[in-house]
Amino acid sequence: MSAKENRIQPAAPKPMIIVAIDGPAGAGKSTVARCLARHFGLLNLETGAMYRAFALKALRAGLALDKSSELERITAETSIRLEPGEDENRVLLDGEDVTGLIRNPLVTEAASRVSVFPKIRAWMVGLQQQLGAQGGVVMEGRDIGTVVFPQAEVKIFLDAAPEVRGQRRYDQLGGQSSAAAPPREEIIRDLRARDERDRNRADSPLKPAADAVLLDSTNLTLDQAVTEAVRIVSDKLRYAGLAF
Repeated sequence: MSAKENRIQPAAPKPMIIVAIDGPAGAGKSTVARCLARHFGLLNLETGAMYRAFALKALRAGLALDKSSELERITAETSIRLEPGEDENRVLLDGEDVTGLIRNPLVTEAASRVSVFPKIRAWMVGLQQQLGAQGGVVMEGRDIGTVVFPQAEVKIFLDAAPEVRGQRRYDQLGGQSSAAAPPREEIIRDLRARDERDRNRADSPLKPAADAVLLDSTNLTLDQAVTEAVRIVSDKLRYAGLAF
């Protein structure tokens, strides 16, 4: 065998695919997206964190969250970046690391309110499209498969019953062991209200893309939901002739 024949051929580069995960609040999108990104060697882009970062800025500025004109005014002077981390993205708002600050329930609620305005969503969609333009990403949110990346190779709509999502959020906040955790019934009520806003807003309402695979995790553990999501992505890529 000649030296030329003995050379190790370089591995073919992975396809720069886009995996879109949509679904309501508390369905487990962030965790599933993070696990999929790690499994397939992709970058995880959490778009909900971008809305929360913008909501944090609006709260700090004392802006009325129900007035689009006031919110639009600060978009031109707002920078939001996501940087991959070991366990989660680092979220940078105007250069400041706000990763921990945006998990506050007040900020999460504010994000749901500011996201209903078409001009805010259009601005945010532009940012998200820039981040994922080169592919090689798992992106999760409310309208990734329908608006942000309708051309995504894989689309998953992750859902679960409100009561189950509320219990998960309650446990995530510390449940009965945390004095700061709201009552479980209050969390479920807030999720239902948020679902109502998300599903019925005039611009980019929350709904599955026509070609999305529905994944209902109501009766699944987190590990089971991740396993099923991995299977869905693998099957889609195999069908499309994309090897990973």
